[in-house]
Amino acid sequence: MKITLLVDNTKSWIYPYIEALYKDLKSDGHAVSFVSDQNDITEGDCAFFLGCEKLVKKKSLNKNKYNLVVHESALPEGKGWSPLTWQILEGKNDIPITLFEAMDSVDSGDIYTQETMYFEGHELNLELKDKQGQYTIDLVKKFIKQYPNTKRKKQTGKETFYAKRSLKDSELDINKTIAEQFNLLRVVDNERYPAFFNHRGYKYILKIEKSDE
Repeated sequence: MKITLLVDNTKSWIYPYIEALYKDLKSDGHAVSFVSDQNDITEGDCAFFLGCEKLVKKKSLNKNKYNLVVHESALPEGKGWSPLTWQILEGKNDIPITLFEAMDSVDSGDIYTQETMYFEGHELNLELKDKQGQYTIDLVKKFIKQYPNTKRKKQTGKETFYAKRSLKDSELDINKTIAEQFNLLRVVDNERYPAFFNHRGYKYILKIEKSDE
């Protein structure tokens, strides 16, 4: 198969996972391109848009027979931004992850595969992302293994959208307990968007990590 893997941000947390996927697919004998700009997508069988924050142009989609995206929700519920983070904040531990066809409109294409990631409620950001990365790789490999005998289904049901998160969303409420805000502490990134609170005219940064004990 001729495959393109696209990650439009080489500093994205998912980059190492897709780099490992690239090496695995190459070792399996596939012709694989690993790019960070949709203008560099090559013509072929499948293009996987993984960790992409930009809408893919139609001229880029036309280069491959299949254009696939992974999204962590039960589409059409949970379209939009940071679906895993939002669902953890909602108190969920069973998070759907969906492989679907990329379209001109956001998160609207046919679904190929949908599985569920199971968490125990204690995992912090890096652990959440690690499972997300592993499931992403698995979904891509399963699709390639099934190709060209793939099956798809239309999205059905009510669609909902998650908003884009900002640094402000990592703010803690000093009037609430740690337990009440633990899920927020689970999803913050200690370097890029750390937890913080404002008190007595100052901003304080909090970083969280698990003890080895």
